[in-house]
Amino acid sequence: MIMNTPLLVAFLVYIFGAVMLSLLAYRATYNFNDYILGGRRLGTLVTALSAGASDMSGWLLMGLPGAIFLSGISESWIAIGLIIGSYLNWKLVAGRLRVHTEANNNSLTLPDYFTRRFSDHSKLLRVISAIVILIFFSIYSASGIVAGARLFESTFGISYQSALWASAAATIIYTFIGGFLAVSWVDTVQASLMIFALLLTPVMVIFAVGGIESSLRVVVAKNPGNIDMLKDLNLVSILSLLCWGLGYFGQPHILVRFMAADSHHTVRRACRINIIWMILCLAGTTAVGFFGIAYFVNNPQHAVGVLQNSERVFIDLALILFSPWMAGILLSAILAAVMSTLSCHFLVCSSALTEDLYKAFLRKSASQRELVWVARLMVLLVAVVAIFLASHSENRVLDLVSYAWAGVGAAFGPVVLISVNWPRMTRNGALAGMVVGAITVIIWKNYVGWGVYEIIPGFLFSGIAIVLVSLIGSPPCVSITQRFDQADAEFRTL
Repeated sequence: MIMNTPLLVAFLVYIFGAVMLSLLAYRATYNFNDYILGGRRLGTLVTALSAGASDMSGWLLMGLPGAIFLSGISESWIAIGLIIGSYLNWKLVAGRLRVHTEANNNSLTLPDYFTRRFSDHSKLLRVISAIVILIFFSIYSASGIVAGARLFESTFGISYQSALWASAAATIIYTFIGGFLAVSWVDTVQASLMIFALLLTPVMVIFAVGGIESSLRVVVAKNPGNIDMLKDLNLVSILSLLCWGLGYFGQPHILVRFMAADSHHTVRRACRINIIWMILCLAGTTAVGFFGIAYFVNNPQHAVGVLQNSERVFIDLALILFSPWMAGILLSAILAAVMSTLSCHFLVCSSALTEDLYKAFLRKSASQRELVWVARLMVLLVAVVAIFLASHSENRVLDLVSYAWAGVGAAFGPVVLISVNWPRMTRNGALAGMVVGAITVIIWKNYVGWGVYEIIPGFLFSGIAIVLVSLIGSPPCVSITQRFDQADAEFRTL
Protein backbone atom coordinates (compact mmCIF):
# COMPACT_ATOMS: atom_id res chain seq x y z
CA MET A 1 0.00 0.00 0.00
CA ILE A 2 1.30 3.45 -0.91
CA MET A 3 0.07 4.95 2.34
CA ASN A 4 2.10 2.45 4.29
CA THR A 5 5.38 3.58 2.70
CA PRO A 6 5.71 6.73 4.85
CA LEU A 7 4.71 4.73 7.91
CA LEU A 8 7.37 2.15 7.16
CA VAL A 9 9.99 4.84 6.63
CA ALA A 10 9.05 6.55 9.92
CA PHE A 11 9.28 3.25 11.79
CA LEU A 12 12.62 2.37 10.22
CA VAL A 13 14.09 5.79 11.00
CA TYR A 14 12.94 5.49 14.58
CA ILE A 15 14.33 1.97 14.97
CA PHE A 16 17.61 3.02 13.32
CA GLY A 17 17.94 5.86 15.84
CA ALA A 18 17.39 3.45 18.73
CA VAL A 19 20.06 1.10 17.41
CA MET A 20 22.52 3.98 16.97
CA LEU A 21 21.98 5.00 20.60
CA SER A 22 22.58 1.41 21.64
CA LEU A 23 25.95 1.46 19.86
CA LEU A 24 26.92 4.59 21.82
CA ALA A 25 25.82 2.85 25.01
CA TYR A 26 27.87 -0.20 24.03
CA ARG A 27 31.00 1.96 23.99
CA ALA A 28 30.14 3.25 27.48
CA THR A 29 29.54 -0.23 28.91
CA TYR A 30 32.65 -1.57 30.61
CA ASN A 31 31.32 -4.08 33.14
CA PHE A 32 28.22 -5.89 34.39
CA ASN A 33 27.23 -2.94 36.61
CA ASP A 34 27.16 -0.73 33.51
CA TYR A 35 25.13 -3.26 31.51
CA ILE A 36 22.31 -3.74 34.03
CA LEU A 37 22.40 -0.47 36.05
CA GLY A 38 24.24 2.07 33.92
CA GLY A 39 26.97 2.51 36.52
CA ARG A 40 24.53 4.49 38.72
CA ARG A 41 25.09 7.67 36.72
CA LEU A 42 21.68 8.70 35.34
CA GLY A 43 20.92 12.42 35.54
CA THR A 44 17.67 14.14 36.48
CA LEU A 45 15.97 14.28 33.07
CA VAL A 46 16.91 10.73 32.03
CA THR A 47 15.85 9.35 35.43
CA ALA A 48 12.47 11.11 35.23
CA LEU A 49 11.57 10.37 31.62
CA SER A 50 13.02 6.87 31.42
CA ALA A 51 11.05 5.92 34.55
CA GLY A 52 7.90 7.24 32.90
CA ALA A 53 8.49 5.58 29.55
CA SER A 54 9.37 2.23 31.13
CA ASP A 55 6.15 2.43 33.14
CA MET A 56 3.76 3.40 30.36
CA SER A 57 3.81 0.46 27.97
CA GLY A 58 1.60 -0.21 24.95
CA TRP A 59 -1.47 -0.18 27.18
CA LEU A 60 -1.13 3.64 27.43
CA LEU A 61 -1.91 4.10 23.73
CA MET A 62 -3.95 0.95 23.18
CA GLY A 63 -5.37 -0.72 26.30
CA LEU A 64 -6.52 2.33 28.26
CA PRO A 65 -7.98 4.40 25.36
CA GLY A 66 -9.69 1.21 24.19
CA ALA A 67 -11.28 0.70 27.61
CA ILE A 68 -12.48 4.32 27.73
CA PHE A 69 -13.81 4.06 24.17
CA LEU A 70 -15.93 1.08 25.25
CA SER A 71 -17.08 2.18 28.71
CA GLY A 72 -16.64 5.94 28.89
CA ILE A 73 -14.91 8.19 31.37
CA SER A 74 -15.48 5.82 34.30
CA GLU A 75 -12.40 3.86 33.20
CA SER A 76 -10.25 6.89 33.99
CA TRP A 77 -10.19 5.87 37.66
CA ILE A 78 -7.21 3.74 36.63
CA ALA A 79 -5.34 6.86 35.52
CA ILE A 80 -6.14 8.67 38.78
CA GLY A 81 -4.92 5.70 40.82
CA LEU A 82 -1.71 5.48 38.81
CA ILE A 83 -0.87 9.15 39.30
CA ILE A 84 -1.41 8.91 43.07
CA GLY A 85 0.54 5.64 43.30
CA SER A 86 3.45 6.94 41.25
CA TYR A 87 3.72 10.12 43.32
CA LEU A 88 3.76 8.14 46.58
CA ASN A 89 6.36 5.78 45.12
CA TRP A 90 8.68 8.71 44.34
CA LYS A 91 8.13 10.21 47.78
CA LEU A 92 8.24 7.11 49.98
CA VAL A 93 10.56 4.75 48.10
CA ALA A 94 12.66 6.32 45.34
CA GLY A 95 15.33 8.25 47.25
CA ARG A 96 15.47 5.77 50.10
CA LEU A 97 15.90 2.81 47.75
CA ARG A 98 18.74 4.63 45.99
CA VAL A 99 20.77 4.98 49.19
CA HIS A 100 19.79 1.62 50.69
CA THR A 101 20.83 -0.38 47.63
CA GLU A 102 24.21 1.33 47.57
CA ALA A 103 24.66 0.94 51.35
CA ASN A 104 23.97 -2.79 51.05
CA ASN A 105 27.11 -3.65 49.13
CA ASN A 106 26.08 -1.83 45.95
CA SER A 107 23.13 -4.14 45.21
CA LEU A 108 22.43 -4.28 41.46
CA THR A 109 18.99 -5.96 41.40
CA LEU A 110 15.99 -6.22 43.70
CA PRO A 111 16.76 -9.86 44.64
CA ASP A 112 20.34 -8.76 45.31
CA TYR A 113 19.08 -5.94 47.54
CA PHE A 114 16.71 -8.19 49.49
CA THR A 115 19.49 -10.72 50.09
CA ARG A 116 21.99 -8.16 51.36
CA ARG A 117 19.53 -5.95 53.22
CA PHE A 118 18.58 -8.90 55.45
CA SER A 119 21.91 -10.81 55.32
CA ASP A 120 20.14 -13.85 53.91
CA HIS A 121 22.91 -16.46 53.76
CA SER A 122 20.41 -19.15 52.72
CA LYS A 123 19.73 -17.19 49.50
CA LEU A 124 16.04 -18.07 49.70
CA LEU A 125 15.07 -14.43 49.19
CA ARG A 126 17.25 -14.24 46.10
CA VAL A 127 15.83 -17.41 44.53
CA ILE A 128 12.16 -16.76 45.30
CA SER A 129 12.26 -13.13 44.18
CA ALA A 130 14.05 -14.12 40.96
CA ILE A 131 11.38 -16.76 40.28
CA VAL A 132 8.58 -14.23 40.89
CA ILE A 133 10.23 -11.82 38.46
CA LEU A 134 10.65 -14.46 35.78
CA ILE A 135 7.06 -15.72 36.05
CA PHE A 136 5.21 -12.42 36.06
CA PHE A 137 7.61 -10.46 33.86
CA SER A 138 7.40 -13.10 31.17
CA ILE A 139 3.65 -12.37 31.11
CA TYR A 140 4.36 -8.62 31.25
CA SER A 141 6.80 -8.91 28.35
CA ALA A 142 4.18 -10.82 26.39
CA SER A 143 1.78 -7.87 26.82
CA GLY A 144 4.29 -5.55 25.18
CA ILE A 145 4.83 -7.90 22.27
CA VAL A 146 1.05 -8.23 21.80
CA ALA A 147 0.71 -4.43 21.67
CA GLY A 148 3.50 -4.18 19.12
CA ALA A 149 2.05 -7.01 17.06
CA ARG A 150 -1.35 -5.28 16.97
CA LEU A 151 0.39 -2.14 15.70
CA PHE A 152 2.29 -3.92 12.91
CA GLU A 153 -0.70 -6.08 12.03
CA SER A 154 -3.13 -3.18 11.59
CA THR A 155 -0.62 -0.80 10.03
CA PHE A 156 1.06 -3.03 7.47
CA GLY A 157 -1.54 -5.76 7.00
CA ILE A 158 0.80 -8.61 7.94
CA SER A 159 -0.26 -11.72 9.84
CA TYR A 160 -0.34 -11.65 13.63
CA GLN A 161 2.41 -14.29 13.89
CA SER A 162 4.75 -12.32 11.61
CA ALA A 163 3.91 -9.14 13.48
CA LEU A 164 5.01 -10.76 16.78
CA TRP A 165 8.57 -11.14 15.54
CA ALA A 166 8.64 -7.78 13.79
CA SER A 167 7.48 -5.94 16.91
CA ALA A 168 10.06 -7.62 19.14
CA ALA A 169 13.08 -7.54 16.83
CA ALA A 170 14.14 -3.91 17.27
CA THR A 171 13.78 -4.03 21.05
CA ILE A 172 15.83 -7.21 21.24
CA ILE A 173 18.60 -5.65 19.14
CA TYR A 174 19.15 -2.45 21.10
CA THR A 175 18.68 -4.09 24.50
CA PHE A 176 21.12 -6.85 23.55
CA ILE A 177 23.76 -4.40 22.37
CA GLY A 178 23.56 -1.47 24.76
CA GLY A 179 21.99 -2.78 27.96
CA PHE A 180 20.69 -0.40 30.61
CA LEU A 181 22.27 2.79 29.24
CA ALA A 182 20.79 2.18 25.80
CA VAL A 183 17.40 1.41 27.32
CA SER A 184 17.47 4.59 29.45
CA TRP A 185 18.64 6.90 26.67
CA VAL A 186 16.14 5.51 24.18
CA ASP A 187 13.41 5.72 26.83
CA THR A 188 14.07 9.45 27.19
CA VAL A 189 13.49 9.96 23.47
CA GLN A 190 10.46 7.66 23.58
CA ALA A 191 8.91 9.60 26.47
CA SER A 192 9.15 12.80 24.42
CA LEU A 193 7.52 11.14 21.43
CA MET A 194 4.73 9.68 23.55
CA ILE A 195 3.73 12.98 25.13
CA PHE A 196 3.80 14.70 21.72
CA ALA A 197 1.45 12.11 20.23
CA LEU A 198 -0.92 12.09 23.21
CA LEU A 199 -1.29 15.87 23.28
CA LEU A 200 -1.67 16.38 19.53
CA THR A 201 -4.05 13.53 18.65
CA PRO A 202 -7.00 14.40 20.93
CA VAL A 203 -6.80 18.04 19.82
CA MET A 204 -7.18 16.98 16.18
CA VAL A 205 -10.03 14.62 17.08
CA ILE A 206 -11.89 17.44 18.83
CA PHE A 207 -11.42 19.74 15.83
CA ALA A 208 -12.60 17.00 13.46
CA VAL A 209 -15.85 16.60 15.43
CA GLY A 210 -16.47 20.35 15.63
CA GLY A 211 -15.14 21.39 19.04
CA ILE A 212 -15.46 20.29 22.65
CA GLU A 213 -19.16 21.16 23.02
CA SER A 214 -20.11 19.36 19.84
CA SER A 215 -18.02 16.34 20.86
CA LEU A 216 -19.65 16.18 24.28
CA ARG A 217 -23.13 16.31 22.74
CA VAL A 218 -22.32 13.39 20.46
CA VAL A 219 -20.77 11.35 23.29
CA VAL A 220 -23.79 11.95 25.54
CA ALA A 221 -26.24 11.18 22.73
CA LYS A 222 -24.46 7.87 22.13
CA ASN A 223 -24.75 6.93 25.81
CA PRO A 224 -25.29 9.38 28.72
CA GLY A 225 -23.27 7.00 30.89
CA ASN A 226 -20.13 7.86 28.91
CA ILE A 227 -19.67 11.03 31.02
CA ASP A 228 -20.61 9.39 34.31
CA MET A 229 -17.55 8.71 36.48
CA LEU A 230 -19.64 6.20 38.47
CA LYS A 231 -21.16 4.34 35.51
CA ASP A 232 -21.71 0.67 36.41
CA LEU A 233 -19.31 1.08 39.33
CA ASN A 234 -19.68 0.50 43.04
CA LEU A 235 -17.23 1.24 45.83
CA VAL A 236 -15.39 -2.04 45.27
CA SER A 237 -15.01 -1.37 41.55
CA ILE A 238 -13.67 2.14 42.13
CA LEU A 239 -11.19 0.90 44.73
CA SER A 240 -10.04 -1.82 42.33
CA LEU A 241 -9.32 0.75 39.65
CA LEU A 242 -7.65 3.21 42.03
CA CYS A 243 -5.52 0.48 43.58
CA TRP A 244 -3.62 -0.04 40.36
CA GLY A 245 -1.41 2.61 41.96
CA LEU A 246 -0.29 0.14 44.63
CA GLY A 247 1.66 -1.74 42.01
CA TYR A 248 4.28 1.00 41.68
CA PHE A 249 5.99 0.09 44.94
CA GLY A 250 7.06 -3.29 43.59
CA GLN A 251 7.82 -2.88 39.87
CA PRO A 252 11.50 -3.76 39.27
CA HIS A 253 11.65 -2.01 35.88
CA ILE A 254 10.64 1.29 37.55
CA LEU A 255 12.52 0.83 40.82
CA VAL A 256 15.74 0.15 38.95
CA ARG A 257 15.60 3.73 37.61
CA PHE A 258 15.75 5.00 41.19
CA MET A 259 18.67 2.68 41.89
CA ALA A 260 20.54 3.93 38.81
CA ALA A 261 20.26 7.68 39.55
CA ASP A 262 23.55 9.38 40.31
CA SER A 263 22.28 10.43 43.77
CA HIS A 264 19.14 10.60 45.87
CA HIS A 265 19.14 14.38 45.28
CA THR A 266 18.67 13.65 41.57
CA VAL A 267 15.70 11.45 42.45
CA ARG A 268 14.01 14.30 44.31
CA ARG A 269 14.36 16.65 41.34
CA ALA A 270 13.26 13.99 38.86
CA CYS A 271 10.01 13.42 40.76
CA ARG A 272 8.48 16.73 39.62
CA ILE A 273 9.33 16.15 35.96
CA ASN A 274 8.01 12.61 35.98
CA ILE A 275 4.66 13.44 37.62
CA ILE A 276 3.98 16.35 35.23
CA TRP A 277 4.82 14.11 32.25
CA MET A 278 2.60 11.37 33.61
CA ILE A 279 -0.41 13.65 34.21
CA LEU A 280 -0.21 15.04 30.68
CA CYS A 281 0.15 11.59 29.08
CA LEU A 282 -2.73 10.05 31.01
CA ALA A 283 -4.95 13.06 30.30
CA GLY A 284 -4.10 12.71 26.61
CA THR A 285 -4.80 8.99 26.41
CA THR A 286 -8.11 9.48 28.27
CA ALA A 287 -9.08 12.18 25.78
CA VAL A 288 -8.21 9.95 22.82
CA GLY A 289 -10.59 7.22 23.99
CA PHE A 290 -13.33 9.61 25.11
CA PHE A 291 -13.44 11.93 22.09
CA GLY A 292 -12.83 8.95 19.81
CA ILE A 293 -16.39 7.91 20.69
CA ALA A 294 -17.71 11.12 19.13
CA TYR A 295 -15.54 10.80 16.02
CA PHE A 296 -16.57 7.26 15.16
CA VAL A 297 -20.24 7.97 15.89
CA ASN A 298 -20.07 10.80 13.33
CA ASN A 299 -18.00 8.71 10.90
CA PRO A 300 -19.36 5.14 11.08
CA GLN A 301 -17.73 4.28 7.74
CA HIS A 302 -14.35 4.44 9.54
CA ALA A 303 -15.47 2.49 12.60
CA VAL A 304 -15.25 -1.09 11.34
CA GLY A 305 -11.81 -1.81 12.77
CA VAL A 306 -12.29 -0.11 16.12
CA LEU A 307 -15.64 -1.85 16.69
CA GLN A 308 -13.93 -5.19 16.20
CA ASN A 309 -11.10 -4.30 18.55
CA SER A 310 -11.41 -1.15 20.67
CA GLU A 311 -7.66 -1.15 21.37
CA ARG A 312 -7.17 0.12 17.81
CA VAL A 313 -8.78 3.50 18.56
CA PHE A 314 -5.54 5.52 18.68
CA ILE A 315 -4.13 3.70 15.64
CA ASP A 316 -7.24 4.29 13.52
CA LEU A 317 -7.55 7.95 14.52
CA ALA A 318 -3.91 8.60 13.62
CA LEU A 319 -4.27 6.90 10.23
CA ILE A 320 -7.51 8.74 9.41
CA LEU A 321 -6.85 12.27 10.66
CA PHE A 322 -3.22 12.80 9.75
CA SER A 323 -1.11 12.65 6.63
CA PRO A 324 0.77 9.38 6.16
CA TRP A 325 4.05 10.97 7.23
CA MET A 326 2.60 12.50 10.39
CA ALA A 327 0.69 9.29 11.11
CA GLY A 328 3.99 7.46 10.91
CA ILE A 329 5.44 9.73 13.57
CA LEU A 330 2.40 9.37 15.82
CA LEU A 331 2.21 5.62 15.47
CA SER A 332 5.89 5.49 16.29
CA ALA A 333 4.73 6.63 19.73
CA ILE A 334 3.03 3.24 20.17
CA LEU A 335 6.22 1.56 19.06
CA ALA A 336 8.05 3.78 21.56
CA ALA A 337 5.71 2.82 24.38
CA VAL A 338 6.05 -0.87 23.54
CA MET A 339 9.83 -0.77 23.14
CA SER A 340 10.43 1.28 26.28
CA THR A 341 8.69 -1.10 28.64
CA LEU A 342 9.53 -4.28 26.77
CA SER A 343 13.25 -3.49 26.83
CA CYS A 344 13.07 -2.92 30.59
CA HIS A 345 11.29 -6.24 31.09
CA PHE A 346 13.91 -8.07 29.04
CA LEU A 347 16.66 -6.44 31.06
CA VAL A 348 15.05 -7.11 34.47
CA CYS A 349 14.58 -10.80 33.63
CA SER A 350 18.08 -11.00 32.19
CA SER A 351 19.47 -9.43 35.38
CA ALA A 352 17.60 -11.92 37.57
CA LEU A 353 18.86 -14.87 35.54
CA THR A 354 22.45 -13.61 35.41
CA GLU A 355 23.08 -11.92 38.78
CA ASP A 356 20.68 -13.85 40.98
CA LEU A 357 20.90 -17.36 39.53
CA TYR A 358 23.92 -17.79 37.22
CA LYS A 359 26.44 -15.78 39.25
CA ALA A 360 25.01 -16.65 42.67
CA PHE A 361 24.86 -20.41 42.14
CA LEU A 362 26.78 -21.48 39.05
CA ARG A 363 29.71 -19.13 38.47
CA LYS A 364 30.59 -17.10 41.56
CA SER A 365 34.00 -16.27 40.07
CA ALA A 366 32.66 -15.23 36.65
CA SER A 367 34.49 -12.30 35.07
CA GLN A 368 32.74 -9.05 34.24
CA ARG A 369 33.00 -9.76 30.53
CA GLU A 370 31.45 -13.19 30.99
CA LEU A 371 28.55 -11.78 33.01
CA VAL A 372 27.83 -9.13 30.38
CA TRP A 373 27.65 -11.75 27.62
CA VAL A 374 25.56 -14.11 29.73
CA ALA A 375 23.16 -11.20 30.36
CA ARG A 376 22.94 -10.57 26.61
CA LEU A 377 22.15 -14.22 25.93
CA MET A 378 19.49 -14.13 28.65
CA VAL A 379 17.84 -11.20 26.86
CA LEU A 380 17.43 -13.46 23.82
CA LEU A 381 16.07 -16.33 25.92
CA VAL A 382 13.50 -14.16 27.69
CA ALA A 383 12.43 -12.63 24.38
CA VAL A 384 11.74 -16.04 22.86
CA VAL A 385 9.67 -17.11 25.89
CA ALA A 386 7.66 -13.85 25.77
CA ILE A 387 6.98 -14.26 22.04
CA PHE A 388 5.71 -17.78 22.70
CA LEU A 389 3.36 -16.52 25.45
CA ALA A 390 2.09 -13.77 23.15
CA SER A 391 1.45 -16.11 20.23
CA HIS A 392 -2.28 -16.51 20.96
CA SER A 393 -4.00 -13.95 18.75
CA GLU A 394 -6.86 -13.37 21.21
CA ASN A 395 -4.59 -11.93 23.91
CA ARG A 396 -5.68 -8.52 25.23
CA VAL A 397 -3.00 -6.05 26.26
CA LEU A 398 -4.76 -4.68 29.33
CA ASP A 399 -5.61 -8.17 30.66
CA LEU A 400 -1.99 -9.32 30.49
CA VAL A 401 -0.69 -6.10 32.04
CA SER A 402 -3.28 -6.26 34.83
CA TYR A 403 -2.26 -9.75 35.98
CA ALA A 404 1.50 -9.18 35.79
CA TRP A 405 1.26 -5.75 37.44
CA ALA A 406 -0.69 -7.22 40.36
CA GLY A 407 1.60 -10.21 40.78
CA VAL A 408 4.84 -8.28 40.94
CA GLY A 409 3.30 -5.36 42.82
CA ALA A 410 1.88 -7.54 45.60
CA ALA A 411 4.97 -9.75 45.90
CA PHE A 412 7.55 -6.94 46.04
CA GLY A 413 5.64 -3.73 46.83
CA PRO A 414 5.15 -4.20 50.58
CA VAL A 415 8.64 -5.71 50.93
CA VAL A 416 10.30 -2.72 49.26
CA LEU A 417 8.12 -0.11 50.93
CA ILE A 418 8.58 -1.47 54.44
CA SER A 419 12.25 -2.43 54.04
CA VAL A 420 13.35 1.15 53.33
CA ASN A 421 11.20 2.67 56.09
CA TRP A 422 11.20 0.21 59.02
CA PRO A 423 14.46 -1.02 60.60
CA ARG A 424 12.67 -3.75 62.60
CA MET A 425 11.75 -5.72 59.46
CA THR A 426 13.40 -9.16 59.31
CA ARG A 427 14.47 -11.64 56.68
CA ASN A 428 11.63 -14.02 57.54
CA GLY A 429 9.17 -11.14 57.36
CA ALA A 430 10.40 -10.28 53.86
CA LEU A 431 10.17 -13.91 52.79
CA ALA A 432 6.65 -14.29 54.18
CA GLY A 433 5.47 -11.08 52.54
CA MET A 434 6.88 -12.04 49.16
CA VAL A 435 5.37 -15.53 49.14
CA VAL A 436 2.00 -14.47 50.56
CA GLY A 437 1.69 -11.59 48.07
CA ALA A 438 2.44 -13.69 44.99
CA ILE A 439 0.29 -16.67 46.02
CA THR A 440 -2.64 -14.45 46.99
CA VAL A 441 -2.66 -12.81 43.55
CA ILE A 442 -2.61 -16.17 41.76
CA ILE A 443 -5.36 -17.69 43.91
CA TRP A 444 -7.53 -14.57 43.90
CA LYS A 445 -7.24 -14.13 40.15
CA ASN A 446 -8.09 -17.73 39.30
CA TYR A 447 -10.42 -18.89 42.07
CA VAL A 448 -11.92 -16.03 44.11
CA GLY A 449 -12.37 -12.76 42.26
CA TRP A 450 -15.46 -11.17 43.84
CA GLY A 451 -14.94 -8.19 41.54
CA VAL A 452 -11.90 -7.10 43.54
CA TYR A 453 -8.63 -6.45 41.70
CA GLU A 454 -6.21 -9.08 42.96
CA ILE A 455 -3.50 -6.58 43.90
CA ILE A 456 -5.64 -5.33 46.82
CA PRO A 457 -5.77 -8.56 48.85
CA GLY A 458 -2.28 -9.46 47.67
CA PHE A 459 -0.76 -6.18 48.88
CA LEU A 460 -2.78 -6.19 52.13
CA PHE A 461 -2.00 -9.78 53.12
CA SER A 462 1.65 -9.36 52.17
CA GLY A 463 2.00 -6.28 54.38
CA ILE A 464 0.30 -8.01 57.32
CA ALA A 465 2.56 -11.06 56.90
CA ILE A 466 5.69 -8.88 56.90
CA VAL A 467 4.77 -7.05 60.10
CA LEU A 468 3.51 -10.08 62.02
CA VAL A 469 6.39 -12.40 61.14
CA SER A 470 8.95 -9.66 61.79
CA LEU A 471 7.52 -8.89 65.24
CA ILE A 472 7.17 -12.55 66.20
CA GLY A 473 10.78 -13.37 65.38
CA SER A 474 14.04 -12.08 66.81
CA PRO A 475 15.00 -8.50 65.89
CA PRO A 476 17.63 -7.91 63.16
CA CYS A 477 21.27 -8.20 64.16
CA VAL A 478 23.36 -5.12 64.95
CA SER A 479 25.11 -5.00 61.55
CA ILE A 480 21.78 -4.92 59.68
CA THR A 481 20.45 -2.16 61.94
CA GLN A 482 23.64 -0.14 61.53
CA ARG A 483 23.49 -0.32 57.74
CA PHE A 484 19.86 0.80 57.82
CA ASP A 485 20.67 3.73 60.12
CA GLN A 486 23.60 4.82 57.92
CA ALA A 487 21.50 4.74 54.77
CA ASP A 488 18.64 6.53 56.47
CA ALA A 489 20.97 9.26 57.71
CA GLU A 490 22.40 9.73 54.21
CA PHE A 491 18.90 10.02 52.73
CA ARG A 492 18.03 12.76 55.21
CA THR A 493 21.02 14.90 54.22
CA LEU A 494 20.04 17.89 52.12
